[in-house]
Amino acid sequence: MVNADHYIYKVIWSSEDQEFVGLCAEFPSLSFLHEDRHQALEGITSLVKEVIVDMEQNGEIVPEPITDRQYSGRFQVRINPDLHRRLAMEAAEEKVSLNRYISYKLGV
Repeated sequence: MVNADHYIYKVIWSSEDQEFVGLCAEFPSLSFLHEDRHQALEGITSLVKEVIVDMEQNGEIVPEPITDRQYSGRFQVRINPDLHRRLAMEAAEEKVSLNRYISYKLGV
């Protein structure tokens, strides 16, 4: 069983609705509106828990919380050859590998 408390929740203000909106990254189609920020968070959390129960009862696959996923630390990205060249030159100027340089740039 998935722990709903491990999902990524956030609350934002909606100028359009004039209320706070509770959201969950793993369930982008769900939201919960409330005039109180804390109630919006409680509302989206409760809604996600209800959806999980429903999905499990219907044999559906429940999304794994992003925070519980294992990551290898590797990903591949395609970039323009000119950008690749520029980054390689910048890395050389810094006297570090291209991988280390890009990791630094991404972490800034």
